[in-house]
Amino acid sequence: QVQLVESGGGLVQPGGSLRLSCAASGINFSIYAMGWHRQAPGKQRELVAQITRGGTTNYADSVKGRFAISRDNAKNTMYLQMNSLKFEDTAVYYCNVQNTIVTTISYWGRGTQVTVSS
Repeated sequence: QVQLVESGGGLVQPGGSLRLSCAASGINFSIYAMGWHRQAPGKQRELVAQITRGGTTNYADSVKGRFAISRDNAKNTMYLQMNSLKFEDTAVYYCNVQNTIVTTISYWGRGTQVTVSS
């Protein structure tokens, strides 16, 4: 059974930092590309950051220079380090994994809430 469990969300003041984690089980982690997406109230889900099997990263323009995605294949875990958080970063953050061999296979976590508020 595949499970993706996000953690690390919470309430933070503007300018603060959080680190999200996505722990995966039930998959061969190393063959999956991974990403973080977010959905704010009343808005569509959007891509925040991606990381390939080889570690190449890609970021939404809105988070470039502030967020950093990484993965630890030995721990089957992906991270999102979020710095200089802004009000507009408030959203539910979702972990997504994409099988790079059978590309129709993709899984989502249940999400973790990030709230930036003073």
